Amino acid sequence: MAVDQLSAAPSPVHVLPHPMANPGYGKRSAPDQRPRGERDFSHLPPREAAVAAYIDRLPDGSDISVKTLAKWLPYGQCALRTALNRLQAAGHLRRGSECVATDEVLLWVTRTFFSRTARDDDWWAAFIRGDVPQETRRQPTRSRAFVLLAALGRTAPALSLSAAECASLEPQVGEWFDRGATEAQLLRALTDGLPVPVHHAASLIRRRLTDKLPPHRPAPERRTGLLTLECGECRAPGSPEALRGGLCAPCRGEAVNAHPCPPGAVPTEDVRQRVAVVRAGLVPRSERTERARGVRRSRR
Repeated sequence: MAVDQLSAAPSPVHVLPHPMANPGYGKRSAPDQRPRGERDFSHLPPREAAVAAYIDRLPDGSDISVKTLAKWLPYGQCALRTALNRLQAAGHLRRGSECVATDEVLLWVTRTFFSRTARDDDWWAAFIRGDVPQETRRQPTRSRAFVLLAALGRTAPALSLSAAECASLEPQVGEWFDRGATEAQLLRALTDGLPVPVHHAASLIRRRLTDKLPPHRPAPERRTGLLTLECGECRAPGSPEALRGGLCAPCRGEAVNAHPCPPGAVPTEDVRQRVAVVRAGLVPRSERTERARGVRRSRR
C-alpha cells in the first residue's frame, strides 16, 4: 500500500527560466520607474496587461521577441505582435538601434526598452537624447545590496538575517557590486559549502564577504556613438519627434510631403534626359580607335 502511494505521488515540476537574448540584446528597463504595484497596467486591456506584467518581471537581457514570447505565453505570434504594438502606443515600450563602438569593433545593436510607468513621446525623446528631467528621478527605498541580503534566507534558510544585520552588511555587499560582481557570484560565494550547523549567520557572511572579496575589474571601455528609435510597424529608423506613439507618419496613415529640391538642383525627370544627350554626343570606341590610328600614320 505504501509502495502504491509513493509511486502515485506526482513528481515536482521543474519550470525552466525564460531564455535570455544574445549579450547586448533583449529587454532594457527604462530608468525612473515607479515601484511595482498591483494596478500598474490596469489601464490596459486584459491581454495587453498580462503581457506587460510578464515582461515587467523579466530581468534585463531577456529575449522578448514575438517568437520567444509565444512559447511562454498562451497567445499566438499575431496576438503578441498586436499586444506589443499597443504597449508601444500606450508608452510602455520603444524599439530602437544603438551604435556601440569599442576599440575593436563598431556595430549596430537592437534595443527594446520597457517602462512599467507609461511615458509620453516627449519623455522618450528626452530619454533618447540622454537628458531625462532630474525631478522625475526617484531613489529606491532599499539598495540592491540590502535586497539581496534580505532574500538570502530563501536560497539558504540557515543564512536568514534580521533587518539590522542586513543594514550592517549592506556596505560590504555594495563593495562587491562596485567591483563588478553579479548577484549570482555573490550568492555562490555566500552559500557554497556552508557548515552544519550555522551558529551565527551574520558573522559567517561578514567573514566570507571579506575573505572572498574580488579584485577591481575595470569594465571595458564602451562608447555609444548613436541611439535611434525604429517604427514598431515597418522598422524604419527615425527621430523621436517623427515616431509619435512609436509609429512613423506612413504607418499612422498620415500623408508625407515630398521634400523639395534645393536651389539649383536638377529635377529627377531631367537627369535622365541630360544623361541621354551626353551619351549621344560621345564618340563610339571603334571610331575613336580608327581616328587614333589615322593620326599616328600621318605623323610617320
